[in-house]
Amino acid sequence: MKKSLIIIDSHALLYRFFFALPPLTNHKGEPSGAIYGLSAVLLKIIKEQRPDYMLGVFDTPEATFREEIFPDYKGQRPKMGDDLIPQIERAHELYNQFGIKTLERPGFEADDVIGSVANKFKGEKDLVVIILSGDLDMLQLVEDDKVVVQFVKKGVSETVIYNEKAVIERYEGLTPKQLPDLKALLGDSSDNFPGVRGVGPKTAIPLIKKAGSLENLLDNLWEAPEKVAAKIEAEKDKAIMCKKLAKIKTDLDLDLKLEELALDFKKQEVKSFFEQNNFNSLSNRLDLM
Repeated sequence: MKKSLIIIDSHALLYRFFFALPPLTNHKGEPSGAIYGLSAVLLKIIKEQRPDYMLGVFDTPEATFREEIFPDYKGQRPKMGDDLIPQIERAHELYNQFGIKTLERPGFEADDVIGSVANKFKGEKDLVVIILSGDLDMLQLVEDDKVVVQFVKKGVSETVIYNEKAVIERYEGLTPKQLPDLKALLGDSSDNFPGVRGVGPKTAIPLIKKAGSLENLLDNLWEAPEKVAAKIEAEKDKAIMCKKLAKIKTDLDLDLKLEELALDFKKQEVKSFFEQNNFNSLSNRLDLM
């Protein structure tokens, strides 16, 4: 029987719930909408999927190596709101009450930590690694049915599972490992890096599909349509940079054992946390577990 490790992309989910749910406050007047969303999805997953191992991963405030490569990386994003910052801090407390270990690494994004944890444990016998996130960037980490992404589509209840077959279908034949090559040409407006001007998905997908990688494409530009080849040649350095920004690291040195991630669900502590934050509906659901 297969066991499961669920790695939670905490910042991505908290951001999503912060904007998707109405602004809630607890009895102290503290904002709690994002925490409510995270609590609800954790409760749902533990009840329905009964994972053996769980890990909550966070970003850190420090600049990452991507800002060193491209100082404007994510530069268009507004500063984190005053109502969200304390909820991210309290999310660590929430995980502790749920009996879920947390992890972060200064200088790297949560994506890189998640990628490295998934890579570290994907070879474990009879284990499936599930990345819970609202960020499609995670799809590049998918590998067969060993590493899948459970993507939160909307609210806190609707999710879809992406295995490798589903990723290939979504991206018209491209594999998960080729998604950074695609972003090298397209850029990423949400992360504020540019890509190659004048090259869109209808052009980029067939090019990467045929060449196999950005590097092969650049080595064989003579095979591309002349106008497209000229655009890529003019901005090839930018494309190479964009691939570095898009590619999630999977080789961080993590001193971590799978047994340390065993879920130790603390029902009474969770109930107390829910009561402190006026999550009455969640407390009622908890009583039924």
